[in-house]
This record gives sequence, C-alpha cells and structure tokens, in this order.
Amino acid sequence: MNSGRDMTRREWLAAATAAGAGAAFFPHGASAHSIRPEAAPEKLQAFPMAQVRLRPGIFQKEMEANRRYLDSLPNDRLLHMFRVTAGISSSAEPLGGWEAPNVELRGHFAGGHILTACALQYSGAGDDEMKRKGDALVAELARCQKALDAGGYLGAYPAEFYGRLREGKKVWAPFYTYHKILAGHLDMYTHCGNQQALETAERMAGWVETYLKPIGDEQWARMQMVEHGGMNEVLFNLYAATRKERYLALARRFDHKRFFDPLAEHRDELKGLHANTNIPKVIGAARGYELTGDARYRDIAEYFWHEVTSQRTYCTGGTSNNEGWRTDPGKFATELGPSAEECCCSYNMMKLTRHIYAWSGDPRAMDFYERSLFNMRLGTQDRDGMKMYYLSLAPGLWKTFGTPYGAFWCCTGTGAEEFAKLADSIFWRDENGITVNQFISSEVRWPEKGLTLVQETHFPEEDSTTITLRTKDRATVDVSIRIPDWAARRASATINGAKPVLALPLDAPYITLKREWRDGDRIRVTLPMGLRTESLPDDPSIQAAMYGPLALAGRLGTSGLTREMIYGPLGPDAAKSISVPAITAGTGASAGWIEPVRGEPLAFRTNGQKNEIRLSPLYRIFDERYTVYWNTIR
Repeated sequence: MNSGRDMTRREWLAAATAAGAGAAFFPHGASAHSIRPEAAPEKLQAFPMAQVRLRPGIFQKEMEANRRYLDSLPNDRLLHMFRVTAGISSSAEPLGGWEAPNVELRGHFAGGHILTACALQYSGAGDDEMKRKGDALVAELARCQKALDAGGYLGAYPAEFYGRLREGKKVWAPFYTYHKILAGHLDMYTHCGNQQALETAERMAGWVETYLKPIGDEQWARMQMVEHGGMNEVLFNLYAATRKERYLALARRFDHKRFFDPLAEHRDELKGLHANTNIPKVIGAARGYELTGDARYRDIAEYFWHEVTSQRTYCTGGTSNNEGWRTDPGKFATELGPSAEECCCSYNMMKLTRHIYAWSGDPRAMDFYERSLFNMRLGTQDRDGMKMYYLSLAPGLWKTFGTPYGAFWCCTGTGAEEFAKLADSIFWRDENGITVNQFISSEVRWPEKGLTLVQETHFPEEDSTTITLRTKDRATVDVSIRIPDWAARRASATINGAKPVLALPLDAPYITLKREWRDGDRIRVTLPMGLRTESLPDDPSIQAAMYGPLALAGRLGTSGLTREMIYGPLGPDAAKSISVPAITAGTGASAGWIEPVRGEPLAFRTNGQKNEIRLSPLYRIFDERYTVYWNTIR
C-alpha cells in the first residue's frame, strides 16, 4: 500500500459496486440505541454485529483468547483507583503498568477500554457474562461519580490534572483518558442497552461543557496540543444517541484547527506529528460528516486516509515509527526500526477505513482493511490474550507482548477492543443486496429478507470460500463478493457445483450474482493467491515478500531470546538483533527468490541463496526472530 499511486485498476468501477443509499449508520454494528439523525447517508452499511457470528476458525480462536483475558481481570482491581479517587474504601491490589497508582493515564483501560471490549464481546458473540461484567463496572463507576460530587466528573485521578492542563503545566494526556472512559460508557449503552451508562456519559459530558466554558479560543488551541484522543468522535456519538444539540456543539469545540486546516487544503503536513494522537481526530471528523453533512469533514477524512494509506504505510498495512510520522511522504528506508508500527495506529486506521468505505464503496478501502487485519491485528495477540505495542520491522528482532497485570498500554486497550469485534465489517449491505468483503468463517442473519448467509472457509490456508444461503422462501437479492487486488489469476465462481458462472478479468472488483435464491444454494469463489515482492518506494533494493494479502516473515530462530525479552518491554532491544543475509534477487516485483514448501500450507523458503531460510505469514510468528524487509542485491 505504499506505492505512491493515487489510482488503481478499480477506481473507475468503484461507484458501480455500491449502488443505493443506506439507512442510519450503526457504528461498530451497534444496536438500535445508536440510531442517528440522518444527514449524510452511506452507500453501504456493515451488518450490525448482533446479526453476525464467527464460526470455527482462526478469528474465533483469537476472539476467545481475548475473551479469556478480559474475564481474568477482577472488577475490584479495575475499580480500585476510581474508588480511591472518589474516597471510597478499597482493599484491592492495584493494577500495574499504565494503570498503576502513580501513572497519569490510569483509568483509560480500567474504566474505558474494558467497558468497550465487554460491550463489543456481547454484541459480537452474544456473551451474556461479558455484559454482566460490564454492567457491574458501570454501576460501580456511577457510584464513584456520585461520591466525587464534582459536576459529573469521573476519573481514576483527581480533576486537578485538568487544572494543570488549563494552566499550561506538565501533564500527560487527561482528555485522552476521559475519552476512553466516556466512550466505554456510551458503548455499554449502544451495544448493551445500559441506560445507567448513558446517564453517566451525559454527566461526564456536562462536566466537560462546564470546564471549557470560560476557556477562550487562543488558550484552548494551546491546550489542544496535548493529546485529547477521540473526544470529538465520542461527543458526536453522544449527540447521535441523544439528539441533544449541546453535544453537537461540544464535539465541534474539539475540532483541532491546527491539524485539520492543512488536511482540508490537501496539504500533507504530517511529518513530525505523533501518529496515534491524530488519527482519532480524523475519525471524529468522519463522524462529524455523517451527522452534520459538513463536506469539509469528509474532505479532511478522505484526504488523510488516502495520504496515509498510499504514502505512509508499510507492506503490513501499519503506519508510524517510534510513534510518529518522521519523514516526508513515501520515505521509508530510514523507518524500519524496533519501534515501527504502533498497534493503536492500525486499530484506528481500520476504524477510519470503515467510514471511508461506507461512503464510497471503493474496494481499495477493503483491500487495505484486509491487509491490516491479517498482518497488524492477527499475530499481535499471543495465545493467552497478551497484546503488542510495537510490531518491529528491524531485521533480526522479535515480537514483544504485555503481561496480564503489568502492561495496560494504549495498545492493550485497543487490542482488547479489536479482538472483541472481529465479526465486524465482514458483511455489508445496500438496498439491493449483500456484499462479502472479508473471507472469514462466519454467518450473517438478514431478518428483513428472511435470509442467512453462512461463509465456510479456511482462508488464508486455502484460496477459496463457500457461501451457503439459508431461506424459508425464495429470496431475490444481489450477492457480491470482493475480488482482492492481490488476486494473481482470474477469480471464478460456481453455484451449486456447476461450471463457473463467471470468470472475471483482473480489473473486476466484485463478483455480483443476481438471481432468485433457494434454500441451500451454494456459491464457491476461488481467489488464487500468488507470490510477489513489494519494494520501498525510496529504496527498491529493500523488499518484502507477499503472498496474497499476507506479509511473509523470514524465520531466524530463537538464538539468545528469553521470556523476559519477549514479555514486558514495549518493543525489542535493537542492541540484541542479529545480522540477516542479503538476498540475491531479480528485477521488479519478481519473487523468484521465494518458493512454496510442498505439502505445508503457507510455508515458504528462499530459493537460490547460499543459506536456505524458511518464511511464513507474519501473523504466525510469536517467540522467534524474524525479518519482513530484506536487503537485496542483483
């Protein structure tokens, strides 16, 4: 995704892939509690997660590992610092990491991300136990808010932190934390129907309104240089839930003029900025467009998305190095470090991508989403649900993960959310039919049409997917299946095992099947994958190996690695890397130096090199050294 091209073979077809206007937007596939006033209808909607279920496969396993981790966190420990701050007695053992009593972001996970994750787990899996966990947290946090008696303020640290922000004194990021807590409560209302959570959220918003009232624009502009997360987005969503104009005005107050103005003028001034401080602001702009119809918001979001995905994204779909964009557009050769690709950035870029796709139906958005999903989300959680912070791109290093009670990084929180909503964005719909955008073992119910689609696939271990339609009566709907941009040969589809009904040229973005469907009809789509390489645009001698959407990693062994090196650090120690041999390669995108290992799915090896090195998808690497990018010689 870093070729620098603005156009692909699909752009001219994009409009045809998403005909028809959508109904009200449901963020994250939410319930009817999130119905918003109509302003800018989408071309496509993701099916609400309550209508989608994962079936056995790698994504269901990832969701279950995350769920076990969420369940392992005792509510009393999560609530400890909120209770202490509110003057309520607590004998629980404090959490560590970024939730420790002396850390200025405490509360962001314990009263924020955890609520969102519980709500999403309930919506995406019908998990009543996670709903009960979230409901119990909401009740106790409401008790803390009442005990504080501070105009609706709720936090795991005193409100004086915001006084330091107002006075220009050093403080980490108080509104970043406030956003997470507010969003967690709103998600508990949106997905679980918890009315108490909405009441707490409204009181929290009332405190913000009072806090900002005496602050002038010039002072506020200085204060906005301190990270404030997605405060604009959550306030737009609160407006959508309540239709109270005061929250719309409050959301607009968080518009960051200094960041938005260049984007609105299509100027890339991202160099030197902290990546994940700013991506959530753009998500807020996207919600602002959907709720107000303000075209400037859409322009900001679309320009930013296209610029980051085409000019500031690695082969994995990730972005940032050492948490920032440190170079001019298209410059990557100096950015392959141990602190490359903060995981939060991918979480938020995928979140933004859902908006971009809903408006346009452009399949490039779902191509990017897939690339990020398989390379930047899969493989950044271990078997016990521990999350990563950085996904290193420095050759010879390794992955690092958090610990159960001693991390609680920002990426622990966004990871807990991401792995709770893996059922999102698989199936989309418009007024004419249903679109399958991700190849994940799953099923979707469309009660309005009396239709259920069951997708059975072992993708990416196999290059096909089978979709079975279940209906009591005959159903006439269009069924479209995305043809990814990585398809190496012609895609094909069969219905009920007959000869291929359609063989498309490489330019086709979707297979669309129009017919009257009967119960049990089966569509099988074949999407052949192939090997290729992707080079850095500013140094073609640095290449990555790709297979379909998958970034392949060279497996370099476990020499010198200890558990302490893998579990605990934000990222690997660059001083403990090992050397990686250069590859003798051909020209262009030829992948002649890689070949598959027969009889082993998704296993590859170098070809024609002095020493053979095995390769596998990056998401399969856990406790060993690896490289994604290779120095090549001709």
